[in-house]
Amino acid sequence: TALYNNHVSLSLPHPLSLSQMCCHLPHPINVALKGVASQSSLNGYGNAHNAIDGNRESDYYKRSCTHTAQNTNPWWRVDLLDVYRVTAVSITNRGDDVPERLDGAEIRIGNSLENNGINNPRCVVISHIPAGKTYTFQCNEMEGRYVVVVIPGRSEWLTLCEVEVFDLLPELTELKCNHPNSGSYYRIAKLLL
Repeated sequence: TALYNNHVSLSLPHPLSLSQMCCHLPHPINVALKGVASQSSLNGYGNAHNAIDGNRESDYYKRSCTHTAQNTNPWWRVDLLDVYRVTAVSITNRGDDVPERLDGAEIRIGNSLENNGINNPRCVVISHIPAGKTYTFQCNEMEGRYVVVVIPGRSEWLTLCEVEVFDLLPELTELKCNHPNSGSYYRIAKLLL
């Protein structure tokens, strides 16, 4: 088995009568797009769903960012509606004003709604994301249904302009591969890369 440019080349045993197949590996999937978002409070038109609308627009006044009221431990959460192995989370910070508000925020991933999901395991502490920029944080296949962004320990407003939650191979138990010579599909069960 070899990996070349997002393709897997497999040599199969003789009984299957295939000499070689190529499989295209899926790109990371933003599973947040089909999720349901909520947050600790609402300020202005910063609805929770704005962070999962597929739009990285970072100007709050263009209505694609979230915004809570000033709270202690403000949080935003997406329910992915299923359990995923989260490989990474990308966050786009507000670009028009006050990017430092997000400094010290935490990304938490898990299956519990205890304390609004804030008690789930931590993926990362965000030290700083410059105004209008998108940073990606590796979460090493943390398992969970809920992804939470929280600013712990201080009274703050929480604004997120996009949150993308990536699952590389959701619930993969087999890959369908097209044999390059015959056009037929073959299944490779439980392939582990």
